[in-house]
Amino acid sequence: MNPTRDVLFVCTRNSARSQMAEAILRRLAGDRYTVHSAGLYPDEIHPLTVRVMEEAGYDMSGHSSKGVKEFLGRQHFRYVISVCEQAAPHCPRIFPNALNVLSWPFDDPAAAAGSEDQRIEAFRRAREEIGQQIQAWLSDTLPNEL
Repeated sequence: MNPTRDVLFVCTRNSARSQMAEAILRRLAGDRYTVHSAGLYPDEIHPLTVRVMEEAGYDMSGHSSKGVKEFLGRQHFRYVISVCEQAAPHCPRIFPNALNVLSWPFDDPAAAAGSEDQRIEAFRRAREEIGQQIQAWLSDTLPNEL
């Protein structure tokens, strides 16, 4: 693993947003980055995460929820990116050797209330917002790292 190319997405549970971000970045730039995700308090991947990602052509079968402890002291990251407000304050402390700590807070689709259709829309919205953020970040970052 090349620490100058490793990216870790962190969220509270590693059940939705960070999983989405991992899959999206891996598809868009997996040839340039080694991508991981983890949670402060890992939980199972939310079934609607799998559903909306598969709708968009992502195979989530190889994904599993992981805790940040799996990476502590074992891996150094060029980027640690929190995708929720609850995880953001912890990232610099947990990963002090990360070269860049970024915060991209997205609404938690798992917290969405309402009908199943409304909840699915919250997951789709999160997927699209995360994808747009990653594409914008890649546009700014990749030319500087080549």
